[in-house]
Amino acid sequence: MRTDQHQEIEIKLQVGDEAAMRASLVGLGFVEIVPRGLEQNRIYDTADGVLRARGELIRLREFDGKNVLTYKGRATVGKHKEREEIEVVLGATEAMATILGRLGLEPRFRYEKYRSEWQRPGDDGIVMLDETPIGTFVELEGTGDWIDRTAVDLGYNEQDYLNLSYARLFAARCLAEGRAAGDMVFDAV
Repeated sequence: MRTDQHQEIEIKLQVGDEAAMRASLVGLGFVEIVPRGLEQNRIYDTADGVLRARGELIRLREFDGKNVLTYKGRATVGKHKEREEIEVVLGATEAMATILGRLGLEPRFRYEKYRSEWQRPGDDGIVMLDETPIGTFVELEGTGDWIDRTAVDLGYNEQDYLNLSYARLFAARCLAEGRAAGDMVFDAV
């Protein structure tokens, strides 16, 4: 079992043309280190949303042959979103889902995306290219300076930064479209 605990610093950027973004990444020297694959996520909370109210999150993720349990602490949001993140790689998610249920947590939101991960040799930061049911985004994760430089290299500026979770972006889209927000999965959108 592998455990990772760190301060996550990130932003999201909306992508208009996925093929152009891939070409930009290659042109800037980024290499696809994790090929495109379906990522499935379940967010757990109490029935009355205690974790969400505190700005915390428990997530079970299945991606790239790994099952990961993640805790995210309350975010500090300025130009970048920063929060504590603790992850544990699991053998299987169903046993952990049962444990979470015994602790009074239940799946409250499910979302899917096709993700690929990109990194430039020598860089500490990482680019995640996410195709979601509500559009394509890049997530830049690294130091604040690295994020700002990389965003500029990709043709973005600070006004383009998104510091919302996919759940909040999805809820905002559903509200704008006048429909109920359920799960953000490909067969339901």
